[in-house]
Amino acid sequence: MFNGLGMNLGNLSRLSKAKTRSISAENFTGEKGKGGMATEGTGAQAARDLGQGWKVSPSVIIQKNTVFTMADIQDSGAIQHIWLTCFPTHWRSLIIRMYWDGEEQPSVQVPIGDFFCSGWCERANLNSLPVAVNPAGGMNCYWEMPFRKSAKITVENIGNEDAVLYYQVDYTLTEVPEDMAYFHAHWNRSNPLEYKEVHTIVDHIKGQGHYVGTYLAWQVNNTGWWGEGEIKFYMDGDKEFPTICGTGTEDYFGGAWNWEQPKGEYCTYSTPYLGMHQLIKPDGLYRSQQRFGMYRWHVMDPIRFEEELKVTIQALGWRSEGRYLPLKDDISSVAFWYQTEPHIPHPAIPGKDELEVI
Repeated sequence: MFNGLGMNLGNLSRLSKAKTRSISAENFTGEKGKGGMATEGTGAQAARDLGQGWKVSPSVIIQKNTVFTMADIQDSGAIQHIWLTCFPTHWRSLIIRMYWDGEEQPSVQVPIGDFFCSGWCERANLNSLPVAVNPAGGMNCYWEMPFRKSAKITVENIGNEDAVLYYQVDYTLTEVPEDMAYFHAHWNRSNPLEYKEVHTIVDHIKGQGHYVGTYLAWQVNNTGWWGEGEIKFYMDGDKEFPTICGTGTEDYFGGAWNWEQPKGEYCTYSTPYLGMHQLIKPDGLYRSQQRFGMYRWHVMDPIRFEEELKVTIQALGWRSEGRYLPLKDDISSVAFWYQTEPHIPHPAIPGKDELEVI
């Protein structure tokens, strides 16, 4: 594209009339020439000998049970990068929402940790193209998010404590082609998954678009291998049987044979498009269950749908006599996709007790 939206090495030298802007606690509106002007903020005490322009407002404090507007853009263009960091204890109690072109219902509604593939509220590095999590808890998102009239990002603190948030939203102001769709993300949890039921990743997508990614935070509640379950994509009128059916959980995330390497050990990995980047082991005391974090980005192989899409995954282990065992695990997921508007409203985010990692 040469209109100032996404670029790659093939067109990096191409000139554009697009404008680059950035919103942070040092420039809440992203206006040209308005950065670093604060005289009050979370860094004011540290900058008392230096004054204005010396990191006076590097972050914000989001009070408990309040909503903070992180970005409010009135123009056309695209968000190109989001960086933020906050303490892991807030990753499930801060809810990020994104609204395009003045819509009342958010297109994105996800706990902040899960949005950045960190659903277990524990730091783990991740090295992929659309999402990167770097030491020690620097969260980066490169999903392109176009808008034609406006874009608004909010963060709701549903916790019982105030939260400190550092953030930066980098975006471009430019015309958006007619064939560009809007970014969406949805969170869901089965805790525990009911016996012989499947975990639903998403089932309310209506419209034309393409599915671009899955994140799973998976707690295993049985002994033995747990990843025999298949992921299934039901699209455009599919009923009992899907159009796309995977062969196993680790297979969908690009691995094989239980991720066992070397023998007797799980092997974590993080690649540009897929990975099992997080393994939390029991400690022999209070941490009794194994927990995993996995991502699969359909960047090179988007799953396109014309009218509707539903995505599910099975939880299957093994029992005696070589039989599958339906599992009752704790599974949280985030679905990422692009589609035309309007969209079906997301189900409401549950309360903090239902979100809590326990």
